[in-house]
Amino acid sequence: MKVNRITLWSIDLTSHETYYMADGKTCDTVKTHVLCLATDTGLKGWGEVCPIPHYLPAFADGVPSAVQEMAPEILGITPTGIDAPMRKLDGFLQGHLAAKSIVDMALWDLYGKATNLPLYQLLGGRTRRDMPLYHSITCIAPDEMARIAKEAYATGIRQFQVKLGADADWEADAERLTKVREAVGPGPLVYGDWNCGATKLQATRTGRAVAHLDVMLEQPCKTLEDCAAVRQATGLPMKIDEGAYDPASLMRAAELGVLDAVALKLSKFGGLSAMRRARDLSVHLGAEICAECTWGSDIVTAASLHFAASTPHGALLNTCDLSSYVAPRIAPDCPTRENGRIAPPDGAGLGVTPDVDRLGTPILELD
Repeated sequence: MKVNRITLWSIDLTSHETYYMADGKTCDTVKTHVLCLATDTGLKGWGEVCPIPHYLPAFADGVPSAVQEMAPEILGITPTGIDAPMRKLDGFLQGHLAAKSIVDMALWDLYGKATNLPLYQLLGGRTRRDMPLYHSITCIAPDEMARIAKEAYATGIRQFQVKLGADADWEADAERLTKVREAVGPGPLVYGDWNCGATKLQATRTGRAVAHLDVMLEQPCKTLEDCAAVRQATGLPMKIDEGAYDPASLMRAAELGVLDAVALKLSKFGGLSAMRRARDLSVHLGAEICAECTWGSDIVTAASLHFAASTPHGALLNTCDLSSYVAPRIAPDCPTRENGRIAPPDGAGLGVTPDVDRLGTPILELD
């Protein structure tokens, strides 16, 4: 079995509500790319990547060019033993991890279909029936954020990511955390996320104002060293997101004492192959893992769910059904949340099949 055709689509995804984040970051209508790798046996593997603006050292319009650049190396690949072909692609094209993640995901999907196994079996074996979800709350007025938290709580959600810093007002951020914490009551996990957009001073003032509460902080500053300074000054546990993207960054975060939790995202690491290695290291370092990606619809959600379902016991913090935040849905058979939790698909490979009519006209076709 060899890959003999590459097809790429571009789809606009619109969030059900605009997500406001620190440092001017927003998520409203963004571009996702969907890749199909077809083989000479008739099997097809699917991938998706959606690097949102101002988040990664990547941008959506760079994906088609990178895929086209890698095409001579992709065509002819035998999609078993995924690590070897991805190492080959790494040697052929340096960097461009977001674009590589879409290829890696499609190869894993093909591998699962060729072996008639769901990806969670190939990624280490299923360790849980379903996984807890977190709900991300856009950074708006504190009372409105509390309302959103209450509504999500009523659906069974017990983990809440509170976006902070959109107005660079540390007191408003403290109020946001306080009101969401009050809205959901004791027990649920609440953490405030600046997406690297705060200064040490802003984040420290916010953290000290809520230090009496049961909350966690997420990536307040751009550097791990500044995040460590905030953790030391506030005494609050820390989750690292943007600052964790390879084994060296995970090791550094652990050395600095800020790796209480970590977001492992497919587009940051370059796909499931690299994520699997990062997971092993994160488990070794004692971090709890959020298994997800930057943004996207049903295909990338399915890949995240398989990864989460195969994460060792005691190491999974949560996962995210990204596709529930956006429209259109592109795979009708993708799982949906139930009582604040979600289970992975059970079919071979990713276990989801995109509706090609919803994808529209391809932007790239190579063979």
